[in-house]
Amino acid sequence: MTPLVLVHGFMGGSAQWGPQAPLGDKRDLICLDLPGFGRNAGLSAVDRIEDFATWALNDLSARGVERFDLLGHSMGGMIVQDMIRQAPERVNRLVLYATGAHGVLPGRFETIETSMARARDEGARATARRISATWFLQRTSATGYDECAEIAEAAGIDAILAGLAAMRDWSGADNLPNISADTLIIWGDRDRTYSWPQIDLLWQNIPKSNLAVIPSCAHAVHLENSNLFNLVLEGFLGSGPIDCGPAA
Repeated sequence: MTPLVLVHGFMGGSAQWGPQAPLGDKRDLICLDLPGFGRNAGLSAVDRIEDFATWALNDLSARGVERFDLLGHSMGGMIVQDMIRQAPERVNRLVLYATGAHGVLPGRFETIETSMARARDEGARATARRISATWFLQRTSATGYDECAEIAEAAGIDAILAGLAAMRDWSGADNLPNISADTLIIWGDRDRTYSWPQIDLLWQNIPKSNLAVIPSCAHAVHLENSNLFNLVLEGFLGSGPIDCGPAA
């Protein structure tokens, strides 16, 4: 079966996908650590979404993985949009999870520039813990927050600033109509980072797109309601050809 590649978001890492391990019963799961983050925190971060995408494609080639299903979360969702732009023939099915096509993140809990200024003032660890809290509906009291924050703390200040700059300076909106892969968009209806207009833009402009809205979740649906997240994802990846028709 086609392997599934999971690309984490800003201040994420491969370790965050533990609740998705059951998906590996039917296919290989390949959980990347982007340069500057997670287990690759020692690598120099890059400050362009396009360069993250190129790095990921090269890393997969080095592993001998040439064709795959592809999921990207948050900033990772931007990266996978650029991966499929660069190498559409390598992507079987695409999952855009809690992400958007505009890197300036309109409607975010705070602007990118504010996050950059606060990161410089407060330091990497405080930034990691503060922003991680916004990913959960129950903030710091949520199950999974401490582990998620610990993963985020692996990122140094240079990687944090580079990641924020990469998002701020990127847009994939013009390429959405060119995405030919069957695509699933997953969104938590209480997401504080990506508001509905970002999700609607993906849904209305990717030709073969499907939308799953998960109730009572914020930005970390795969941790907040992992059972439903996994069920929706497995249903999409395991389904036959999809005839979406025009978006509503």
